[in-house]
Amino acid sequence: MLKKTLLALAFASLALAAYAQQPGIKRTPLQKIDFPEGYTTVTAIAEVPPGGAAGRHTHPGVETGYVLEGEADLLVEGQPDKHLKAGDSYVIPAGVVHDAKTHGDKPLKIMGIYIFDKTKPLASPAP
Repeated sequence: MLKKTLLALAFASLALAAYAQQPGIKRTPLQKIDFPEGYTTVTAIAEVPPGGAAGRHTHPGVETGYVLEGEADLLVEGQPDKHLKAGDSYVIPAGVVHDAKTHGDKPLKIMGIYIFDKTKPLASPAP
């Protein structure tokens, strides 16, 4: 039990540190499960205000998501930019630098799912 509590605290601290530089972004964790074996799967809602951006970053595992509201330009290193709107989904490969910049005058709201090796932080800022 203590090990799980310490792991959860470490996870929360690392996630907050990785995202501390993007003011105005609201993140709401929905679920965190240790599955598949050796990995953690996190489901969360992220809300980015108009004119905002997630900031260039990476995840140690795959990210997949669905746009609930708003529009954004998804910038994934090595891929053409993608314009996303409500109802669109996306996939970002593990370890690839990416950013999402809101488009228009409405906030962006996505549901993201992150699957990563539980010994690594959820996200890391990119240079």
